[in-house]
Amino acid sequence: MTPHDLGVLFDELADAGTPTRFHLDRPFDLTPAPGGPDATEWTVPELALLVRETAGALAAAGAGPGERVAIVKANHWDYDLIACAAVRTGAVPVKLSDHLPPAALRALLDRCAPRVLVTDPDVLGRDPSADLAGTARTTVVLGPGGGELPPNAVHIDDLAGHPDPGPHPRDDDAPLVVVHTSGTTGVPKLVAHTTRTLVHHLARFETLPVPRIGLRRDDTLFNASSYAHGRTICWTAVAPVRAPRHITLDSTGRPETADLLLRAHPPTVVEALPARYVRLRPLTRRLDNPFRDVRTYISTYDAVHPPVVRSYLRASARRRPLWMQGWGQSETGPLTFAFHTRRSVARAADGTPTTVRDLGRPVPLKTRLKAVDPDTFRPVPPGTPGLLLCRTRALAPDYPGERERWEAKVHDGWWNTGDVGTIARDGSVRLLDREVDHLPGFSCLRTEDVLEDRLPEALECVVLARSDAAPLPVVVTEDGVLEPARWKAAVADLPLLADPVVVGWDEVPRTGTGKVRRVPLLERLTGSTETCGTGRWT
Repeated sequence: MTPHDLGVLFDELADAGTPTRFHLDRPFDLTPAPGGPDATEWTVPELALLVRETAGALAAAGAGPGERVAIVKANHWDYDLIACAAVRTGAVPVKLSDHLPPAALRALLDRCAPRVLVTDPDVLGRDPSADLAGTARTTVVLGPGGGELPPNAVHIDDLAGHPDPGPHPRDDDAPLVVVHTSGTTGVPKLVAHTTRTLVHHLARFETLPVPRIGLRRDDTLFNASSYAHGRTICWTAVAPVRAPRHITLDSTGRPETADLLLRAHPPTVVEALPARYVRLRPLTRRLDNPFRDVRTYISTYDAVHPPVVRSYLRASARRRPLWMQGWGQSETGPLTFAFHTRRSVARAADGTPTTVRDLGRPVPLKTRLKAVDPDTFRPVPPGTPGLLLCRTRALAPDYPGERERWEAKVHDGWWNTGDVGTIARDGSVRLLDREVDHLPGFSCLRTEDVLEDRLPEALECVVLARSDAAPLPVVVTEDGVLEPARWKAAVADLPLLADPVVVGWDEVPRTGTGKVRRVPLLERLTGSTETCGTGRWT
C-alpha cells in the first residue's frame, strides 16, 4: 500500500479493513467519544471517527482552507490525529513542542499567525505574560473541563457535534504541515513541508517492503517519540499503512509505565528517541526483559552511543537483531542510514572504543552529499572534515517567516546541513560535530562515544567545545556522582579536557526530542555562550 492523504488516512485504512490495534500508555488528551474518556485501546475505525469529529470541532473554531492550526500540548500521539483533522478541514497544522520555553513558543506562534490554537491548561498557565492565547483568533483547550479560560478560548467539549467538513484536497506543492527544528542552540526554525516532499518523497519511500527492516503484518511496533516533531507525522502516514498486528505508543518515557506497555504487547520492532532509549535501558538488564523478540531497532534525531546500542542488541533473543540509525534533518528527512549488529558495536579486543558516528551512505537514488570548505565552499578531499551539503527532492521549500534564513542555507542548489563531517572514497559519512560546536582537530561527538564506552555508570556524556579553554565534559549519572579515579582512567589517552561537571539527568536542559541544548548548558555552567563555530548555518 502507498501512503494516503493525511485528511483521509484513517478513513481509507478503515475501508480497507486494516486490523491493526493501537495501545496507549495513557488516554488521549482529545475527548475521545468513540472509546470513552479513559480509552487506551483503539481500532482503525474508531480512530477514523475521532479524526472526523475533531475536524468538525476545528472547523467550528474557524479552521478552513489556507488557515493555520497551531498545536502545542502535552506529548502524545494525538498531536498527529489533530494534525490529520486540521488537514481534513483544508487548514495547515503547525506542530509545536510544549518543551519550548514560553518566549520561544510565543515567537513561533507570532511567526506562524494561527487562526486556531489547540493547547491545554498547563501550556497556557506556565507564563501568563506570554499571552499565548492572544496569538490566535480562537483557542481550543483540551483536557478536563472546568476552570477559567481566556476570553477567546473554548473547551473542545463545547465544540462536539459539529459536522465533519469533509476532506479538502490541496495542490501537491501547497503547504501540508509545518513542524520545527530541535532548537538546540536557540529559538527553533519553522519548517513547511508539502504533500510532494512529505508524502510522495519521504513517506512513500518508507512503505517499500525492504527485507529485515520493513514492517510486516505479524509485527508489534513500539514507538516512543516526541509527537510534536516532524518525524512522527511521516511515521503516522506510513506505519498504519503497513498494517502491523499491534502498534503501542509511549508518551511519557517513564520506565515503569513503558514496562507495562512493553510486557502487554512485546515488540518485534522498536522506534524511539535516543533519550528514550537511554531512559528505558535499565529494562534491558532484566532476565525477563521485554525486548526479547525485537528484530529491528530504529533510531532517528541523533546518534545513540555504543553502550546503549550494545545493551538493546544483547537484550534480543533473536539470532541477528539489527539497529538502524538514520541521520537527517527536519528540512530534509533521512539523508543516510547506518546498520549496526552485535558484532559491529562489540568492544575491540585491544580495547579500542567503538563509535556510532559513522552514518552509513546516502539513501540510494534519493540523496547526494558532499563535504566542502566552510570558507570557500569548494569540495574537500575524501576523508577531510568539511561542511556537509546535500541534495534531495524531499527538501522542505521554506522556513515560514524566515525566508532569508532559508536562502542563506542554499548554495548553488545544495542544502547546507550545518554539520561538519567527512565523506570517504566509498561514500560513507562520518559526523564530527555541528558547525557551531566544532573545534578543528577535535570531535566532541566522538569523544562522547569514547567516554560513554569507558564509563558504564554514565547515562550520557556531553562535551562542550570552548573558544578560550579546554573542552568541558559533562557527565550525567543516576545519582550525580562519579568516582575521580574512574574519570582519570577514562581520559588518560584523550586530548586535554577540563575537569568534568557531574550532574543528574534532570539538570541538563533538553529539547522536546531529548537532545541536549548545548548553548544553554554551556551558559549555565560557565556564564558564557561563546562556542568555537560561527553558527551561521544553525
